[in-house]
Amino acid sequence: MVIKPSTCLRNEYNDIAEFCKTENQPVFLTKNGEGDLVVMSMEAYSYREEMLDLCEKLLEAEAQRLSGTKTYSLDEVSKQLEEIINGYN
Repeated sequence: MVIKPSTCLRNEYNDIAEFCKTENQPVFLTKNGEGDLVVMSMEAYSYREEMLDLCEKLLEAEAQRLSGTKTYSLDEVSKQLEEIINGYN
């Protein structure tokens, strides 16, 4: 974990940006000795958002399963997809 004072953002922006991109790691910034901001690459941020979205969808699906929503086996889904692809229904 890399922790730097917030003044480093102004004075070492290029180094921080390069670190975040090459190491794919965030940099935590402090202000007056307290945690203040997290800086990360756009790529890392996008990936994190995609993973959070996926986790949310998986949790929703699991909640539906636990509440009794009908589920389908892999064979049932494969058969349904085959019928759709071949124009049967």
